[in-house]
Amino acid sequence: MRRHAQILKVLAIGCLALAALVVGVTRAHALEIKRMTMSNGATLLVSEEHQLPMVTVLIAFDAGARHDPEGKAGLATLTAQCINQGTRELSASAFDEKVDFMGSSLSIGASHDYATAGFTSLKKYEKDTLGLLAGILTNPGLRDADIERKRAEQVAGIKAEEEEPGYVAGVAFAKGLYGNTPYGDPTAGTSDSVAKLTADDVRKFYRDYYKLGSAVIAVAGDVQADEVKALLEKELPGPTGTVPVQAEPQVPTLPAGLDVKLVDRNVQQANVMLGFVGIERSNPDFYKIQVMNYILGGGVFASRLMKTVRSKAGLAYHVSSVFDARKFPGPFAVVLGTKNQSANDAIKMVLQQMRQMQESPVSDAELDNARKFLVGSFPLKIDRQGQKASFMLELELYGLGLDYADRYPKLIESVTKQDVQDVAKKYLHPDNALLVVVADQHVAAINTAMLSQTAAGTSGGK
Repeated sequence: MRRHAQILKVLAIGCLALAALVVGVTRAHALEIKRMTMSNGATLLVSEEHQLPMVTVLIAFDAGARHDPEGKAGLATLTAQCINQGTRELSASAFDEKVDFMGSSLSIGASHDYATAGFTSLKKYEKDTLGLLAGILTNPGLRDADIERKRAEQVAGIKAEEEEPGYVAGVAFAKGLYGNTPYGDPTAGTSDSVAKLTADDVRKFYRDYYKLGSAVIAVAGDVQADEVKALLEKELPGPTGTVPVQAEPQVPTLPAGLDVKLVDRNVQQANVMLGFVGIERSNPDFYKIQVMNYILGGGVFASRLMKTVRSKAGLAYHVSSVFDARKFPGPFAVVLGTKNQSANDAIKMVLQQMRQMQESPVSDAELDNARKFLVGSFPLKIDRQGQKASFMLELELYGLGLDYADRYPKLIESVTKQDVQDVAKKYLHPDNALLVVVADQHVAAINTAMLSQTAAGTSGGK
């Protein structure tokens, strides 16, 4: 469940997933979801599906990387990994053997906003697997030796990532937008920050944030709602308590104009990220922005950026854009890979396309294709049991409502050409953006003055 921390990878993976979706899927029937409250304060959502003898349980804790203390980036991720190393009675290897014997899958991971723990098992092993999950959540081993081992693994993984220019661009981009606020570091942290984390840090983070009173539990599969609630009440009474509500952080203000950060690397391809702070998931314009961004750069080969920068001009290996909407405003980013020699021209075209989205209405065909794709591909997001459980968590965590699957098509289909242009004007900021370029700077020769003029709309044309 562990989400990749580095923004670039998240965007690239998201775009590949989008490309795999098939247009024209029939509209999803609304999920039948029962919502209950547990005696420990957790919210329980259950979707009964009896076609297969399988059960998936996911629990979202308010224990994401946005709670990492300053200077301790990566603590949420390390804590999640260490909790999964057995109980006080069961060693990590003995714990894994019990899970493997049943053929179940059990994992814990942390994203920027939340930590998620859960399992998928055969119906006949539901109680036993839940017992193992409950054991590590309520009585984790958190032994010094296990913590040291997982910390070393995390540091080694980060150091391997640091050799990748795309990762470097993502880290610099996040830090440039968010500074030392919660979204300013990769969820896995940096090799330096993780190396300094202690076993006491991990145990304190667990005590502070793994509280079921603030948690959401989603269950999908071959269950009866009342029965699974009773089972959870018995097997998972704690840890109790709630996590205090976190205030929205004040992120640094970008300098006026185009803020350019250049990282010199001996590479053949320039890795580019261009963007600014975007929106939170609760933003009422979310659906209009989805349609707008699909047309701009989110629609893979159907997008303007792909058609102009890659297909027509031949200036990019890949190019895409995304609004990464989170609990607090997440980043908007255009991600671009191009030859060092063509970096200036490719970036200029991206800026021009952003301005064109603001200055001229999209075509009827572009709007129609975007709406059809977003509505038609939606059922694939809740096609499998694990996806349904994740979807239910999203409904509750972001206040979308249990009837969201029914309402989503209408929310997308109601978006107009004027809506698209209005949100482009409001939420795209080519004249006040951060530009990160990881490249062979001698060859790329980034022309900051020319790009700044283009961003401001004073040169370059359309």
